[in-house]
Amino acid sequence: MSEPTPYVPKNILITGAAGFIPSHVTNRLTKLYPDYRIVALDKLDYCSSLKNLGPSYSSPNFKFVKADITSADLINHLLVEEKIDTIMHFAAQTHVDNSFGNSFEFTINNIYGTHVLLEACKLTKSIKRFIHVSTDEVYGETDLETDIGNPEASQLLPTNPYSATKAGAEMLVMAYHRSYGLPTITTRGNNVYGPNQFPEKLIPKFIILAMKGERLPIHGDGSNVRSYLYSDDVAEAFDVILHKGVIGHVYNIGTKKERRVLDVAEDICKLFGLNAQEVIKFVQDRPFNDQRYFLDDQKLKKLGWREQTSWEEGLKMTLEWYTKNPDWWGDITGALHPHPRISNIMPSHDEGCLLQLIKGSKKGCGSDLKFLIYGRSGWIGGLLGKICEERGIAYEYGTGRLQDRNSLMHDMIRVRPTHVFNAAGVTGRPNVDWCESHKVETIRTNVVGTLTLADICREVDILVMNFATGCIFEYDERHPLGSGIGFKEEDKPNFTGSFYSKTKAMVEELLKEYENVCTLRVRMPISSDLCNPRNFITKITRYDKVVNIPNSMTVLDELLPISIEMAKRNCRGIWNFTNPGVVSHNEILEMYREYIDPNFKWQNFNLQEQAKVIVAPRSNNELDTTKLKNEFPELLSIKDSIIKYVFGPNRKT
Repeated sequence: MSEPTPYVPKNILITGAAGFIPSHVTNRLTKLYPDYRIVALDKLDYCSSLKNLGPSYSSPNFKFVKADITSADLINHLLVEEKIDTIMHFAAQTHVDNSFGNSFEFTINNIYGTHVLLEACKLTKSIKRFIHVSTDEVYGETDLETDIGNPEASQLLPTNPYSATKAGAEMLVMAYHRSYGLPTITTRGNNVYGPNQFPEKLIPKFIILAMKGERLPIHGDGSNVRSYLYSDDVAEAFDVILHKGVIGHVYNIGTKKERRVLDVAEDICKLFGLNAQEVIKFVQDRPFNDQRYFLDDQKLKKLGWREQTSWEEGLKMTLEWYTKNPDWWGDITGALHPHPRISNIMPSHDEGCLLQLIKGSKKGCGSDLKFLIYGRSGWIGGLLGKICEERGIAYEYGTGRLQDRNSLMHDMIRVRPTHVFNAAGVTGRPNVDWCESHKVETIRTNVVGTLTLADICREVDILVMNFATGCIFEYDERHPLGSGIGFKEEDKPNFTGSFYSKTKAMVEELLKEYENVCTLRVRMPISSDLCNPRNFITKITRYDKVVNIPNSMTVLDELLPISIEMAKRNCRGIWNFTNPGVVSHNEILEMYREYIDPNFKWQNFNLQEQAKVIVAPRSNNELDTTKLKNEFPELLSIKDSIIKYVFGPNRKT
């Protein structure tokens, strides 16, 4: 009888991927199977780190998503969006000591989180393998006298809150397999050790304490027996189970080689040349501490897996890794306590890890364009997305807030952009007068947020196309009204009449220090959508009275596609982003009457009269577009562009 054909996944979701064991599995699969797409999900709890996924950063088949498995909407979306056909579910709270003090957290993560995943799989009906990762602790204590390990059919008799939640999760997995036919496989593993393990666990804790010259705390008398597997061997076991495991079955991942906790401490002391009797100290035991866990591993061996790494070899490699990476986890003081608690431990990920992951993701994205756009709900941001769709350019909208540095970095890890377009900002609701009474909110977004985005992108060498404003100038003696002399890119802003303009002038000046930013000065934007209330033409046709002053303006239908071309050309610095020339309010309204509504009428009033009905003065100016025209000679003058892109298509016949 021939062996069954190995299972071949396409898109694998690995939950808890930045944790110890799953990171080794993730890095192995990403490297060995370039045709598989690996989506690594983790909420980045205290014991996980993006550093653990370093080997996968630059792989084109790897993607990281920061998320919590208890978020049902997000999980449902992710399974569909990423076309997931395989789930390897590692995410869980795992440290027994913590479960005695924070058991509800274990129930939420381990049981409810698993339930959310199972329900999402039931709804999407696209999952061909669901590998649920459990623990040997669900069997409860093994008799010290027996030499027969627990087989997979053994009764589950958990003895602590952690193992109870893992057993509960297993019951849900079994129920979804039997009730809904979900293709599940469950694993139960012995203790694992190796590089990258958070030092709340026994072996890394003892190694780090020995490195620090501190004493090694042992619960009780140290007679408790455990079996230990090296991380690379365990990663290979999951590789085998993924490809050869049988749906509906349970597989023990174990070893027959057992050691007392005291033996482990003594072996570490030997490697450091320490006197065990002087270094080891015995502390109060856990509320309950199983004496022994012992597994029957024959079923997995029949699939072809074998333990490869000896205890001596594995312990030596683990010690060498921690010696070379003493600061991997940052401040771990709380984890080194004899009885650590989650509240004593700070999150382990830091900005350096996030930036490194962005750089790695960027390397793996190839030469194809991928835009990350901020300002989805805004006018320009929305139009940019439509243009990308029309031109077949890959893009996604950012979900992070501009002033939240961490959320922006996670956007970049998720999207892996080649360019970032910033069309977000506070312009006022419904106009810039709003900014006069909301100055702090305006500063946060227009100054702090924009600089934060530029700074992150500079760290990872990503070009930012930043949509700014030309409303930072007003006609003056050197640039008189009607002279045709426009303000150039290098001119200093001279308009401070509105708080909105102040913030935009301030951030533009600061952005000059960022060589990765292309600043596009937009003015009085116009588009072919005459129903849009943000369209300058729409605005003035709805006013009771208008001033009549010539101004530089931006026809978005012509210039937004040019902004995409500028990104492709790697344009940087400041650009006056308006059509050449000026047009007055009356000239626009005359065209509106000619092309759209022959019965349209309006009234003018002067600036003094206008000042009585507005809070903040308005900017009026002409911008010099020589630089833009030289780069794009086909650019139309403002009047010709309005006729071609706005009034022509909307002409009433």
